[in-house]
Amino acid sequence: MNADDRRLILFTSGAHGLVHTYELSIPILMTVWLVEFSTTAALLGGLVTVGYGLFGVGALPGGVLVDRFGSKPLIIACLFGMAGSFVVMSLSPSLLLIGVAVALWGAAASVYHPAGLALLSKSVDRPGIALGYHGMGGNVGIALGPLVTALLLLRFDWQLVAAALAIPAIGAAVYGLTVDLNKTPPSGVAADGGDDNTTADTETTRDSNSNSSSDSEDTSKGEVSLSTIVSDTRILLTGGFVLVLLIVTLNGLYYRAFLTFLPDLLGDFLDGLVTLQLVDPESPYAEEFDLARYLYVGILMVGIGGQYIGGQVADRIAPERGLAYVLGTLAVLALLFVPATASVWTFLAVSLLLGIALFSVQPLSQTTVAAYSNPDARGLSFGYTYLAIFGVGALGAGLAGTVLTIASVQVLFLVLAAIAAMAALISFVLLRSGTRVS
Repeated sequence: MNADDRRLILFTSGAHGLVHTYELSIPILMTVWLVEFSTTAALLGGLVTVGYGLFGVGALPGGVLVDRFGSKPLIIACLFGMAGSFVVMSLSPSLLLIGVAVALWGAAASVYHPAGLALLSKSVDRPGIALGYHGMGGNVGIALGPLVTALLLLRFDWQLVAAALAIPAIGAAVYGLTVDLNKTPPSGVAADGGDDNTTADTETTRDSNSNSSSDSEDTSKGEVSLSTIVSDTRILLTGGFVLVLLIVTLNGLYYRAFLTFLPDLLGDFLDGLVTLQLVDPESPYAEEFDLARYLYVGILMVGIGGQYIGGQVADRIAPERGLAYVLGTLAVLALLFVPATASVWTFLAVSLLLGIALFSVQPLSQTTVAAYSNPDARGLSFGYTYLAIFGVGALGAGLAGTVLTIASVQVLFLVLAAIAAMAALISFVLLRSGTRVS
């Protein structure tokens, strides 16, 4: 991996981490807004839902914009937009304007995944490893973003914290302006890291197109219209990409259903297993200390290792095969989760293995998306992908809540096992279909 690739990976991984830092800092700030504005959880939740909804739904038009304008301008705009939204938030005197600021964040952040993933999948010599590092950057933001926000709120007012959070995005955007994308994209490299002679014509065409652009691997498709979007969509949905969409949708359901109620579930199980007193009961922090939160952060942190493992696997075997293996592992771990609560060590082992396996799916699925989509419509393909993961996948939270309400934790993990097993089966079908585009 050369210096240009490393700079590109650093830029996109940092941007990815910031997207998720802001995503998960908002719930921490909500705890302050509830008191500051004497509002209800229902009203505040409704306002914030608009922003989160735009984050998912905006991925599809974001993918269209990527194919029209290229990835780098969209990522820079995303970073400046997120920074601007948090500045607006810091200056908001009312709950309504905070809702507007969160909506601005969602709209700005929505373009990142199709832009960043399209750029990496077309630009580096080892896309699997690059996507693994990119995912690791996201996990750093997922795990550390809420922690940093909470620590800052211990010392500073929320307005100052919101303004301070805007600074890293501005720095990343300025750094991104210095990243040189003017290099020839990799050719003859299959999505699983091996040589793929069947893509020679596609790569030749791509190289030819890239010679007329100052940013070779970030070329836009040219004029994008409704007819080209419909045409590209028709092409995507008549091949193996349909199966890819089913896989990522099921993975999104598993991801959201598992993580949404995990802190509460961890707390319930740990109460019966651990009698640890790390904080003085008389301390003012006693009520705020929750061991389950730290285990939750630990699960998210080991996900960084999962991203790395998934990226390494994606460059060594067919990503569809890797997906099948990892999704099958998720099914088995879901079946073992409740029985593992019989002891502390088995519970910790299964919980951490779930964190590793859950996040190792991402570089494998992203590499698979690249293999089953035309490079010229790569932004659109990732737009559909993240609409499925964040949009349809968001239903996993409702699914989990419903199952926990009418049934039990055991039933929830049986449902999760079934979802993962179905996704693993579809991955094997995809592997046998032989309908790769690149």
